[in-house]
Amino acid sequence: MGYLFQFRRYHLPLRAPVRTAHGRWTEREGVLVRLETAEGAVAFGEAAVLPWFGTETADEAEAGCRAVGAKAGADLLASLPGKLSCVRNALAAAMGELAAGTAVRAKAVPYLGVAALLPAGRAALDALQGKGDLGFRVFKWKVGVGDVADELSLLDDLCGGLPTGGTLRLDANGAWDRRRAERWLEKCAERPVEFVEQPVAPEARGADDLLRGLAEDFPTPIALDESVAGDGDIERWLGAGWRGVFVIKPALLGQVEATMDRLAKANASVVFSSALETAVGAKAALRVAFAWPGEARALGFGVWPLFADARFDGPQAAPLVRWEDVERINPEAIWNVLN
Repeated sequence: MGYLFQFRRYHLPLRAPVRTAHGRWTEREGVLVRLETAEGAVAFGEAAVLPWFGTETADEAEAGCRAVGAKAGADLLASLPGKLSCVRNALAAAMGELAAGTAVRAKAVPYLGVAALLPAGRAALDALQGKGDLGFRVFKWKVGVGDVADELSLLDDLCGGLPTGGTLRLDANGAWDRRRAERWLEKCAERPVEFVEQPVAPEARGADDLLRGLAEDFPTPIALDESVAGDGDIERWLGAGWRGVFVIKPALLGQVEATMDRLAKANASVVFSSALETAVGAKAALRVAFAWPGEARALGFGVWPLFADARFDGPQAAPLVRWEDVERINPEAIWNVLN
């Protein structure tokens, strides 16, 4: 089977800056792809690149798409350089859509829970109240952004403000060293903290051993995020016997189906998370989450409204995301906005 191939790069201002330990984001960039068969069937995908997370850059993604040309064969994925994981992801999503046609995905459940994303710093307190009133019960708080003493003092305030049955996830984005990580994990013990995500950076000296040691020494579970940015990273940690949490951003995987099969066979604990993609990438990523056969943990997709132009947003942040809302996303409409 051959395809007509097109791509469009995007630069989208965010509705409000996003602060993490990696810095301050004001816009999102990436590439949308479009495949069309000889019969006129059309499907789309998104290369939602995160270069600081280990993916290709937007320039590299665009160059890779330009090299494909206007026509592509069935061996399209095999012809792409391995580094272009997000481009591979985008094309695999589009090819999978075309192969599935209108077939119903039998594994889909009606809905999945969603974790609310809290802003860094003291603004998290007001956001917690508002999100709790909307019905959220799992909350993700970005830490490692401000002064450590201030953030530690805020932890008790946030725990005290949780609604009944509420839990908190802490995401450090690799901002801590051993001493700070241990200080936080001591503080988290016996508090309603579901897990601490990526306490130390994967590129830090001895990071793998340090993460394993922290997981063994403290009762609060550790979740890997930046440490499992790609398919190879996930395979390495599975091979090492990691029994903590895997935070999986489906949009960043170059071999989604094979990697998810490997995680399922290992009975891994998985939390699916957004890569701050547009609705095109969100549809593909959420389909992966809905098809997961393991324990359904609250999704890290409570990120919208995200873009200044709301037409690019995925399903509105709510305590639940419904399968029918995912399937209602129209990638062609988003593609046309970029025209």
